[in-house]
Amino acid sequence: MLCKRVLSRPRITVSWASVAAQTRLQSTTPISATRTVPAPAERSPSHPHHASSSPRVTALESAKPFSEFLTDSFHRQHDYLRISVTERCNLRCLYCMPEEGIELSPPARLLTSPEIVYLSSLFVSQGVTKIRLTGGEPTVRKDIVPLMQAIGKLRRDGLRELCLTTNGISLHRKLDLMVEAGLTGVNLSLDTLDPFQFQIMTRRKGFEAVMKSIDRILEMNKVGAGIKLKINCVVMRGMNDREIVPFVELGREKPIEVRFIEYMPFDGNKWNQGKMFSYQEMLAVIREKYPTLEKVQDHKNDTSKTYQVPGFQGRVGFITSMTHNFCGTCNRLRITSDGNLKVCLFGNAEVSLRDIIRKENDGQPIDEDAAKQLQLMETVQNAARLSDEGALVNERELEILNIIGMAVKRKKAKHAGMGQLENMKNRPMILIGG
Repeated sequence: MLCKRVLSRPRITVSWASVAAQTRLQSTTPISATRTVPAPAERSPSHPHHASSSPRVTALESAKPFSEFLTDSFHRQHDYLRISVTERCNLRCLYCMPEEGIELSPPARLLTSPEIVYLSSLFVSQGVTKIRLTGGEPTVRKDIVPLMQAIGKLRRDGLRELCLTTNGISLHRKLDLMVEAGLTGVNLSLDTLDPFQFQIMTRRKGFEAVMKSIDRILEMNKVGAGIKLKINCVVMRGMNDREIVPFVELGREKPIEVRFIEYMPFDGNKWNQGKMFSYQEMLAVIREKYPTLEKVQDHKNDTSKTYQVPGFQGRVGFITSMTHNFCGTCNRLRITSDGNLKVCLFGNAEVSLRDIIRKENDGQPIDEDAAKQLQLMETVQNAARLSDEGALVNERELEILNIIGMAVKRKKAKHAGMGQLENMKNRPMILIGG
C-alpha cells in the first residue's frame, strides 16, 4: 500500500525574459534546483550555517526526497515523461507502422489537450523535469503549438526541458512558434540521406522538407535559440547500413549529433534478427574510415553511447536496446495518446490514466469548459503546493498518483532479451510514441 503523503523535489524557479535569455541559461549555466528560503534575518541564529550558507547549500539541506510515486522498486527515479499526442503520421516508415497502416482510435478515446496539460502538471509536481511530445507525428496535431505553450508554462513549477520527437516534414513551418513556447530539444528521425531511398523507407515523399527543418534549426541556433538537435537513424541491414559514414560526416562542420538505433521488434514491422545491424558492427564501419573515433563521457541517464571524431563539430551516438540494454539507469515513463501509462517501451503492461481523469465527467472527454468546471488545473496546482508542504493531497490526484505509483513499482529490472522480444505482444511503435 502506497502512503498517502506526496514526496516531491525542490521547486525550480527560473526567470525567462526571452528565448535568447533561455538559450544563455542553457548554454552557459546549468539550471539548478532552488527553494524559497527565509531571509537571513528570519533564520534561527542557532542554525550552524546562519552566516555562511550559500543558497545552493541551503537548498540541498531543505530538499525533500524524490517522489515515492515515481520511484520504482530498484530505486530508479523517473523524472522524464514522454507523451504521445497523436496516433496520426504523415509517413509510413518500415520499422514503425505496418504497411497497411493502423486502425486509428476513435477521437473520444484519445487524450484532449486539457487532459494532457493536467497530467503534465501532475507529473511535474512529483519531480518530472523533462517532457517530450511524440506521436505518431506530433506536428500534425492541429493545436500542437497552443499545447506546447500550455506545457511550457510549467517551467514555473520545475519543468526544465520541453522536447519534441518529429520526422521534420512540417516542423520548419511551426518551429519559431514552438521555440517561443519553450521548445528546448528536437529529436528528428531521418534514416537516409538519399531522396529516393527516403521514399522507399518512409513510403512517402518529403526529404527536402526534412532537410529544410534541419537547416532551420541550425540557423536559429546561430542566433541563440539553443535547440538541442539530435538526428535519429534506425539502421537496417541491406537497407541503409551503407549510409553510416555519410551520416557521421554530417557533423564534420555542423553541430549535429547523429544517433544510430538498433532495429527493434514491434507489432507489424516484420522484424527479424537478420535485419538488425548491431552497435559493434556500426562502430567497426565508422572506425574503418575514422580510426581515431573516440568515446565521449556519457551522462547517468543517457540512452546512447556517445563518440566523436576528433576535429568534427558533431557527435555520434548509439542506442543499443537490442545488444546492450541501458535499463539500469532508465528514468523514462510513457503516456500513450489514448491515455495509458507504459513504464517500459518493450513492456506490454499498461494502465489507463484517462479513465480515472474522466470519472467525474461521466467518462466523457474533458474539454476546456469541463476542465474549468472540474477545476482540474486548480486542484493539480493545489496538490503540488500541498506536496511541497508534506500535506495530504486531493482525492482525485491521490487516486491517480496511487495508480501511477503501483505501475512504477511493478516495473521490471530490465526488458526481455532479443529472442523473447520478437515473440511478445506489444503495440506497433506508432501507437506507443517514439
